Amino acid sequence: MTIDLRSDTVTKPTPAMLQAMFQAPVGDDVYSEDPTVLELQQYGTSLFGMEAGLFCPSGTMTNQIAIKLHTQPLSEVICERTSHIYVYEGGGIAFNSAASVQLVEGVRGKITAQQVESAINPDNIHFPVTRLVSLENTCNKGGGSYYTLPQIAEISAVCKRHGIALHLDGARVFNALVASGEDAREYGTYFDTISVCLSKGLGAPIGSLLLGPKPLIEQAKRVRKVLGGGWRQAGYLAAAGLYALQHNITRLQEDHDNAARLGKALAQAPYVTNVMPVETNIVIFTLSPEVPIDAYLAYLSSKGILGTSFGPQQVRLVTHLDLTPAMITVIEEAIATYSA
Repeated sequence: MTIDLRSDTVTKPTPAMLQAMFQAPVGDDVYSEDPTVLELQQYGTSLFGMEAGLFCPSGTMTNQIAIKLHTQPLSEVICERTSHIYVYEGGGIAFNSAASVQLVEGVRGKITAQQVESAINPDNIHFPVTRLVSLENTCNKGGGSYYTLPQIAEISAVCKRHGIALHLDGARVFNALVASGEDAREYGTYFDTISVCLSKGLGAPIGSLLLGPKPLIEQAKRVRKVLGGGWRQAGYLAAAGLYALQHNITRLQEDHDNAARLGKALAQAPYVTNVMPVETNIVIFTLSPEVPIDAYLAYLSSKGILGTSFGPQQVRLVTHLDLTPAMITVIEEAIATYSA
């Protein structure tokens, strides 16, 4: 038995999700004729109270399309320094949009309205023009920390005052919503565009939605096409995403509870010097200097447990729907019995 905690992207479709995929009516999505894709886009749009949606292969693509829509060469994006759009998207901001990036030092991946205000460039030919602020919810490098709606509202007010667009990299936005108990529809009042990943904790095998105003999403279709993201009978994949949105949101609390159990076990381990606060489904902890990280990961692997290195002496574990209570017990026992 392998217990894979490297990411929540490793989940497999459940039998019910597969059945929905097999039964999906399909068409050619490049012609906007796939009924299941259209239904997914409409359903996702309705959840956030936005005008239109576009189904894409990945969250990286939806993020990069959004950045392209909101910027032009000689402009700049403000984001936290560990943001996925900057660290893990292959330099796509420079490659796709020829835009500059203003990095802000946040706390566990989160920045404040005051920091955004301070990062906006003056109207001076020596500086790129600030066009976009991008937030990430939840914050991967922040151990699954999340913005609350009041924090988002403050940042949105700064953006509106300066005529700057606000984008959400909602890689795990439903984890944030489940943890906070807040309403997804309110997000649509603050963000110009929202990227919603379907293939992490929600359990779909592939896909993300880009949500926004209808004219912007029409333009996004052109950018998706240029990036090679036009696809044909995509309804088989869209059916998985639709099933995920309709059935797998509230169960994210189970992942949070399991992560909390692992965080508690790690906090009691003598070889662990720090555990980031566990707010959702990501657990990041720091090993003491005398514990080689490769050796520790090898130890976990010998117990059938897969984790990932996430920085100097840091390990990340991510809980998801493929884990059972018995598996969590096995992980707890492995944590407790390790000796350096």
